[in-house]
Amino acid sequence: MKLATYRSDGDEKLGIVHGNDQLLFDLAVAADRAGKKNLAFTSMLALIDAGDAALEQAGKILDEYRHDASLSYEIAGAEVLAPIPEPRQMRDGMSFPRHILQGGRGQRKLAARASGDIAELARIDSEPLGELPDVYRRQPIFYITNRFSVRGTNTTVKWPRYSQVMDYELEFGVITKNRGKDIPASRAREHIFGYTIFNDFSARDAQRIEMEGRLGPAKGKSFDGGNVLGPWIVTPDEIGDPYSLKMEARVNGETRSCGTSAGMLFSFEEMIEHITTDETLMPGEFIGSGTVGNGCGLELGWYLEHGDTIELEVEKIGILRNRTERQEA
Repeated sequence: MKLATYRSDGDEKLGIVHGNDQLLFDLAVAADRAGKKNLAFTSMLALIDAGDAALEQAGKILDEYRHDASLSYEIAGAEVLAPIPEPRQMRDGMSFPRHILQGGRGQRKLAARASGDIAELARIDSEPLGELPDVYRRQPIFYITNRFSVRGTNTTVKWPRYSQVMDYELEFGVITKNRGKDIPASRAREHIFGYTIFNDFSARDAQRIEMEGRLGPAKGKSFDGGNVLGPWIVTPDEIGDPYSLKMEARVNGETRSCGTSAGMLFSFEEMIEHITTDETLMPGEFIGSGTVGNGCGLELGWYLEHGDTIELEVEKIGILRNRTERQEA
């Protein structure tokens, strides 16, 4: 099942995506019509909190009423929001070795450019990538970001005024369900509600300074609208193997990179095990994969410009589309 949050007549609503991803089914209205009103159908978080029984009921209502045209809206004309406009928590990992290695090189190149050191730039370019630091294989590495700065597909991301180097990041992630603590990886799938795409927009120059201070990222990642999720959540039964999905990034229609979700250092299940050691996982959290190899401008030396349109596509999930604009100083 594909589940979306959208705005209609000023209200946020929960919808089921159907009709080859062309239609949004109004779940709450359909349930009322069926005489099965359920507060679980008022929002994505309410549905997650209500558990598997509510999700099963939603599927049955869709099966019964999907052909009633009065209960569906065309997605093309709808205001689709982030599937969870305010996640209960947001954590983003560092799971793909190539990105870790190339991202570190990219940050050093940014520093060399900022100081005008052409010789250092050439030296960095000539270096081999080297070996992955052992810490990334010892345990999952992640940071916590601003859960209140989330936006959805088709939004314009305002370039923070303090930054001159804006970047996109091609990621996907899970939305959690079922509160739990000390969850073993073998049972962690019981805590995955579904999958979505994440564009972790990044102010690279601000991030570089923060990381030199050995703490962060903060303003390099956290600015209004910079955490983009969507276009919807896809339940695990429709995904199959989440570790073999094709992933692609395009800017202004031109392919910047193609990758795959294969090769993560730690699975989401292993991340959940690590996260929940002596810590309670809440339903409705987001856990990001980290950027796939070659999935951002930092690795490619190819950053965003004013007015660029970015499309991130992940197989079996969909396309997350955004535009970025500079703000006046």
